[in-house]
Amino acid sequence: MKLTLYTRPTCSDCQQAKKYLKEESIPYTEIDLSNQPDKEGELRAVTGTGIVPAFVFSKQLFFGIKVKRDVYIGFERNEAAVRKLSQAIKSG
Repeated sequence: MKLTLYTRPTCSDCQQAKKYLKEESIPYTEIDLSNQPDKEGELRAVTGTGIVPAFVFSKQLFFGIKVKRDVYIGFERNEAAVRKLSQAIKSG
């Protein structure tokens, strides 16, 4: 399972999420939309919105042919689910 985190530097919820991931040593790929505005369309395609932070947990199924995604918008209101899936990444 992989985690992609869409963020903006002015987003306090994003900073809180990144702090948690760093403290727990959870590997993730950050897409900072202020540095990568071309990824805005990707964010909207995956989540249906432009709101950050957006957590996209991806898992390859069927020999890499199909991808299952769990998407959560916001850290504070989805903290329990994000923590659970993040720990699954950490434990392998």
